[in-house]
Amino acid sequence: MAHLPDEKLWEEQCMRRMWPDEFSPLLDGAEEVVLDVPPGAGEHPTAETNSRKALKARIRREDFEKIWPLAEARYRLDGRLSGKAITLIANNPHYQKWHPADGGSVESVADSGQKYTTHYVIVHFLLDDVREHAQA
Repeated sequence: MAHLPDEKLWEEQCMRRMWPDEFSPLLDGAEEVVLDVPPGAGEHPTAETNSRKALKARIRREDFEKIWPLAEARYRLDGRLSGKAITLIANNPHYQKWHPADGGSVESVADSGQKYTTHYVIVHFLLDDVREHAQA
């Protein structure tokens, strides 16, 4: 089956897109978890729970606001998570339990003596293995 030029462009841009280097430190403290996703509406009532690997991270709210536009798209990773891809869960109804949530706040004092508050958000990223397909 021949690929249309638009399909190849989509594959190169979407399937191979890399997580931006500037946001890599946000994943440094992330922990690997397993999400037990219940069957969706309209599925057979006896359908089994689907388990998905994920990363759970507590990040600053301002960092979350920067990565929000990357939500619901798949990105490949480098470094310790090379060979994996992530998708930030933001508003997909199947993963409602893991939508971004309040991660608390920390009161601090700057060197100048000024008090400030850092607000955090708990986010989840679906974590998948990346498989390369050999060219024929």
